[in-house]
Amino acid sequence: MSDPFFFGYGSLVNRSTHRYGEAYHARVSGWRRVWRHTWLREMAFLSVEPAAGIELDGLIAAVPGGDWGALDEREQGYRRHRLEGGLAHAATRAVTAEIYAVPDSHAGPPGQLNPILLSYLDVVVQGYLREFGEAGAERFFETTRGWDAPVADDRSAPLYPRAQRLTARERGLVDAALATLGVRVLGR
Repeated sequence: MSDPFFFGYGSLVNRSTHRYGEAYHARVSGWRRVWRHTWLREMAFLSVEPAAGIELDGLIAAVPGGDWGALDEREQGYRRHRLEGGLAHAATRAVTAEIYAVPDSHAGPPGQLNPILLSYLDVVVQGYLREFGEAGAERFFETTRGWDAPVADDRSAPLYPRAQRLTARERGLVDAALATLGVRVLGR
């Protein structure tokens, strides 16, 4: 039996945030990224919801031995859903994959009290830049819903536990995209 895979569409696209070595570019159809607040966390996080006609770039990575424990702990507040179709990938073998989503039962839209952390967004965009280039980062912004939520600027003292150091160019791309979208950045 081969190892199962997860489909990463947010911070899991940034290989610096995990140790899942067998990872491949992938695309899933029928899902859209959305910013969600979960009552289990203080800040907003990316989730996905079914959406016909939308395709998301991301990474699939093998979960050795099907040991989901560490990943489920990291993704606390999410539930795994088996992808039953719509997955295209660069792996050279058959893949079964699961995707994490915040359940509607304990989710809501982000707001002033639970904004998007800039340190988290930076990690996600850095992953897309490294894996898919500037065009991939642009597609990330285009295929994500919920940009009416505020973003808290925590770059100088990151609250996101897997924060990464970005180059000036990477920071500039994130800041320019937020400005284009008209996102309100708190703390600036």
